[in-house]
Amino acid sequence: MRVAVFSAKSYVRRFLDAANGRSEHDLVYFETTLDRDTSLLAAGFPCVCAFVHDRLDRPVLKRLAYGGTRLLALRSAGFNNVDLEAAADLGITVTRVPAYSPYAVAEHTVGLILALNRGIHRAYGRVRDGNFALGGLLGFDLHGRTAGIIGTGVIGTTLARILSGFGCTVLAYDLHENPECLALGVRYVELDELLASSDIISLNCPLTPETYHLIDTDALARVKPGVMLINTSRGALIDTQAVTEALKDGRVGYLGLDVYEEEDGLFDEDLSNEIIQDDVFMRLLTFPNVIVTAHQAYFTSDALSNIADTTLANISAFERGERSGNEVDIERVRG
Repeated sequence: MRVAVFSAKSYVRRFLDAANGRSEHDLVYFETTLDRDTSLLAAGFPCVCAFVHDRLDRPVLKRLAYGGTRLLALRSAGFNNVDLEAAADLGITVTRVPAYSPYAVAEHTVGLILALNRGIHRAYGRVRDGNFALGGLLGFDLHGRTAGIIGTGVIGTTLARILSGFGCTVLAYDLHENPECLALGVRYVELDELLASSDIISLNCPLTPETYHLIDTDALARVKPGVMLINTSRGALIDTQAVTEALKDGRVGYLGLDVYEEEDGLFDEDLSNEIIQDDVFMRLLTFPNVIVTAHQAYFTSDALSNIADTTLANISAFERGERSGNEVDIERVRG
């Protein structure tokens, strides 16, 4: 099948080409993101392969459908950037990669926790400048602290297992209790209790209309003073303006972000020679107790290989007229 692959950086091509040796699809790469201006590039392609920064609203999907696209193969677990109602109306099947490497994201989450806690990012710069003073680098033992995990799917459960190994007391909030978490000794609580009791809060839930700005001014008023907040899921789970105010008054003592609600046009791009126009984002970077990484939590060779394999398997199944099991069911999402 002919496939238009958007947001196709060199590393994307490397892993898709390796996986395609077993599938033999005709992959045509476009490094640009997919949006209303670039959607005409997909004309004549029965399949479009997209990533999290591609904008797949109704106007874009209409253009894809008119151009002959019948399959949208996402290289991601999340699908909040897709207008699923429009896709269903236009007869476009949407597939995703539901579990590529929970270890990659969970381990990156722990990396942010450790770096923030022990000031590793600051210590690195100091030592390189010949400054060996320890002031401002005082951390705390993870052992015995309470970690709250919001969202206990595969990634959240993997994180719970790691934090339990550190000796943390782990609380969780989810609409559905995960038996694997319960077996680890994780205690499910209401969101208010998790916010008030946790020394560390990690967001590992999907972005939905219900979870948009889950961490807002009201939520931040209920957290333990000096809490550590980590987001490796989706940027819009956090109201960035609200968390900035909470950093200023000390309610948030540490902030680790691998995602940002206005990351499109920033993350995955080299803007080192440009003036970044996002004042909110630039303000975040001025705080010494904030670490931002550019949506790299998933970025391991294991994860990229799994993403490529599953994406092409989804395409192959569609070409054969079969279901891969990774289709996004609009009725289930609605329900």
